[in-house]
Amino acid sequence: MSGETRSWERFDRRRRLGRSIGWLVALVVFVGSWQFLDMDLVAAETVPREVNDLLTRMYPPDVAYAGDIVAPLIETLHIAALGTAGALVLAVPVALLAAENTTPNRATYWLGKVIVTVSRSVNTIIWALVFVVVFGSGPLAGAVAIAFRSVGFLGKLLGEEIEEIDFGQVEAVRAAGASPVQTLLYGILPQVKPALVGLSVYRWDINVRDSTILGFVGAGGIGVQLFRAVNAFAWGSVATILLVILGVVIASEVISAYARGLVR
Repeated sequence: MSGETRSWERFDRRRRLGRSIGWLVALVVFVGSWQFLDMDLVAAETVPREVNDLLTRMYPPDVAYAGDIVAPLIETLHIAALGTAGALVLAVPVALLAAENTTPNRATYWLGKVIVTVSRSVNTIIWALVFVVVFGSGPLAGAVAIAFRSVGFLGKLLGEEIEEIDFGQVEAVRAAGASPVQTLLYGILPQVKPALVGLSVYRWDINVRDSTILGFVGAGGIGVQLFRAVNAFAWGSVATILLVILGVVIASEVISAYARGLVR
């Protein structure tokens, strides 16, 4: 009978070596990035004092200013709603192109993938800058920017949902002599309707948040007032705007969660 004792180890030697190399690479990347940015830790000592100074200037919030931001707030909500609606209209054909089981051929499949990728790779603020140049300052540029940014999100996730549908139902509708539009309406959309509604509400929730900052680049909404208040060092007004934005974001989160719960 052997006197050797065996001990259990979670990872073998090869995996331990791999994990160690991974941690070493992460450490090298972190140190390299820190040195490249040339950040000074000494400045961190002033952070508590600066935060306290800023909060002192912002308190109390300028309640009298609240009446001036009602209209921009409503404009912000309209930008989010119009942008989401526009994205939804554009996302359905994009999703059909990007789904392997509904796209006509490989060229259209990659066209759908390119549209999704381009939309998702450009931030909403960058889209807003582009459309402010095209349409000029105002809510139109903001709504179009929100739509272009949301197409990639909705198109990608909706396309993945379409790839998971029961294609037998689609073939049955086609066999009954349905046109392509009727096949879409009666064979595909009913199967992805819960996902379509849930994704749209979730994206609207995200767009409400994005719309609050579009005013920094001239694309309308409450961000314009926030930008002006910061430039004027009107910290009481800034606090009022931030509290209102926080309230809107919380309300949109609650509405979004409730609406998505209804379609599950």
